[in-house]
Amino acid sequence: MRVPAAFEPAGKPPRTRGRFALRFWSVRHARLLEAIYAGFERGLVRLAPWFGRIGWGRIERPVAAIERIAKGALFDCRMCGACILSSTGMSCPMNCPKNLRNGPCGGVRGNGNCEVYPEMPCVWVEAWNGSRTMRAGDRIGEVQPPVDHRLKGMSSWLRVAREKSLAAGQGAASLAQPRR
Repeated sequence: MRVPAAFEPAGKPPRTRGRFALRFWSVRHARLLEAIYAGFERGLVRLAPWFGRIGWGRIERPVAAIERIAKGALFDCRMCGACILSSTGMSCPMNCPKNLRNGPCGGVRGNGNCEVYPEMPCVWVEAWNGSRTMRAGDRIGEVQPPVDHRLKGMSSWLRVAREKSLAAGQGAASLAQPRR
């Protein structure tokens, strides 16, 4: 058994590039996915008053399950609850072994691969490439807040729908996070 280096996270190393084919497809097609998500988000915001009547807490679990499957397949999503794919070229920064949310570490290798896992392309190199194809690609430069770990496993789709429906004045949709 190989012993990890001091800076290397313990546990199972990431999959090879071949097994990440769909994740890299998503980055290459970031502009298409950006457009699809914009329409999907508008639909969720329109449904927000209905979600509010049903109860945000009641729909959290089924929506999070669907989100986990869809985003897990396309982006190798970690369900952090604070998705920033639209700001990172459709490359999930939570796939970074160091969980860096605002850009690459200083150890990106010359070939663009990860410092920790040399066989894995750096998540942030991929993010930059994907962002260059997106209409809102300059958002990659925006500083992101740290992950609120209380949201882990929760639907970021519902959180965005709640926030945007409130901002649009669509009624008394509560921004309170549902209890687990």
